[in-house]
Amino acid sequence: MLSRRLLRVKVVQMAYAHYQKGEVSIQQTEKELFHSIAKSHEMYHAFLLLLLELKNFAENRIEVRKQKKRPSEEDLNPNLRFVENAFMTQLANNDALLSYNSKNGTPWVNHPEMVKGLYNVVSESEMFLEYMNSEPGDYDFDKRFIAKLVEKVIAPYESIYSIFEEQSVYWNDEVEFVISMVVKTVKGFAEENAENETLLPEFKDDEDEDFVKRLCRKTLVNRDDHMALIKQFTKNWDFDRIAYLDIILMQVAIAEIIEFKNIPVNVSLNEYIEVAKFYSTSKSGMFINGILDKITDHLLAEKVINKPGKAPAKK
Repeated sequence: MLSRRLLRVKVVQMAYAHYQKGEVSIQQTEKELFHSIAKSHEMYHAFLLLLLELKNFAENRIEVRKQKKRPSEEDLNPNLRFVENAFMTQLANNDALLSYNSKNGTPWVNHPEMVKGLYNVVSESEMFLEYMNSEPGDYDFDKRFIAKLVEKVIAPYESIYSIFEEQSVYWNDEVEFVISMVVKTVKGFAEENAENETLLPEFKDDEDEDFVKRLCRKTLVNRDDHMALIKQFTKNWDFDRIAYLDIILMQVAIAEIIEFKNIPVNVSLNEYIEVAKFYSTSKSGMFINGILDKITDHLLAEKVINKPGKAPAKK
């Protein structure tokens, strides 16, 4: 499920933590890495289950209003567009999500006030009101509405994230990505698959699982060699003033460039430059680009690497 970029970020985070903790084995750090990835997959399911919580809340509210001593016409004949949304009905019956919920439960069970608050925000949104008052559409129309609702109304609701933070220290950095995966899942559902529609797996394939494990191990095992390279090509810099995260980013990048023969050099360089822009200082992307460019030229010239993506520097 996690993109290669997010897998790279997680390796950077684990390498940083590994060096900060001191006496921690590589095996322990690997275990922590895979636990962190599992928590991201857990967050993905949590968002899908939140959609069902909203559906259940809406259904319960309709039933409560019907039980009033003096119900209004609207109470007795409510608008059922949302609770009967074709995608939401399919999701509520999804075998994979029901199985996950049965085994792991939902993080929302102890937070009914948050669900109520979110439903109020959703039900008062212009998008929701337009949908409820529009002519009934088909399955694809219902599905597109839920995808937009997740992106534009549910995702910005801040109270969700305070609950995430209470439950796991891992649920901080990848929220935007997980939301994009939820939206991708919603858009990818097909009506004909009914309750058998698949959800995204923890890893896209065995290759991704191998990638993150090898990247973590090679980063930690070869730390001294990679540090020597970084110091060799930062002689004109005050090394003590270089952001520590930038050093970690370069270590992981060098490990990837050397270890993975099938990943073009420029792909690796661009990935870590983008990660640096997002997670480190405003100048980190440009700085890392310059240093890694020199290091890869050196590695190509010394035939440590020989793969596509970057021509050797001319002498």
